[in-house]
Amino acid sequence: MRSRGGETSESGPNDEVIALHPVESGMQLGRALLHALHNAGISVLYQDREMKTVWARNMREPWASDTADSNGILPPAQADHIDTTKRHVIASGNPERLELSVPTAEGVRWFQVWIDADRGDGGDVQGVVTTMVETTEQKRREQTLKTLLREVSHRSKNLLAIIQSIATQTGRYSETSDDFLTRFRGRLQSLASSQDLVTSSNWRGAALRELVRGQVVRYGADPAQSLRFNGVNPYLNPNAALHIGLAMHELAVNSFSYGALARPDGFVEVTANLSSITETADKPALSLTWVEAIVANDNRRTEKRFGSVALERVVPISLNGTATLEITGDRLEYRLVVPHGNFATE
Repeated sequence: MRSRGGETSESGPNDEVIALHPVESGMQLGRALLHALHNAGISVLYQDREMKTVWARNMREPWASDTADSNGILPPAQADHIDTTKRHVIASGNPERLELSVPTAEGVRWFQVWIDADRGDGGDVQGVVTTMVETTEQKRREQTLKTLLREVSHRSKNLLAIIQSIATQTGRYSETSDDFLTRFRGRLQSLASSQDLVTSSNWRGAALRELVRGQVVRYGADPAQSLRFNGVNPYLNPNAALHIGLAMHELAVNSFSYGALARPDGFVEVTANLSSITETADKPALSLTWVEAIVANDNRRTEKRFGSVALERVVPISLNGTATLEITGDRLEYRLVVPHGNFATE
């Protein structure tokens, strides 16, 4: 037990207790609490049973005003709601909590409001204490998180639908289970590569040049030699990135098997231009062309497989576009026209 100023206090062997004068202690505590209220953005209002303001601390907009109105500059409906709740607390003695949304010129602001009864020594209600804390940023984060979760759910369902389609079509055009697994694994890896670009951009999409380069590089090619990209570089939305990435995968696989990229000095040329689909089109479409030299008279190139089905049907239909795949002599040309809603140029 240690003492200072005529007062005693209990303490452990390693504690140092400094006893303060009651008045000094109360003043310091009051100042500390005022700092805490200010730093935490908490407003506190005390009113008597007749709803007259006794004192208020750290009152800010929309709670503060130049008049004696304890509800500040709140909209009338919000002010009436708070007054009714306060009177109910005074009558019942039970605390209440409200969540308010207040429209302002800068947007909606959110507040948590706690209303507590102040009881005297005899237990009777003498007044009401209202505590207000702004939760606008927290509310916005919650709303953003909900939006992101809905977007993730939507994207996941789309991705699963794409995978299901790929599995079905791959199985249809595969002769053996080993052939199916090899092709299906490659297509999943292609989707994963495109999905990585979409995810790294916070689900905004992917740049076309980076998407094409990523599909060619996956097979060990040097893009500086094997890929010649010309034209514009639009930013594809997530759905377009996944499907165009799949088209680039099919073209790259075929090219490495028996096309230009199967030769040490071979290369493919990819050109992206903006052009109007029709004379009345408001915004230009993306015209994407893949051109390469192929092995002449290779019948395997003209066989109907999932690759050609994906290029001519699956991908363009998914983008509301059109596509053509032409193999003439020793030249292959694939042209995909993508409407403007699938990409942005700025």
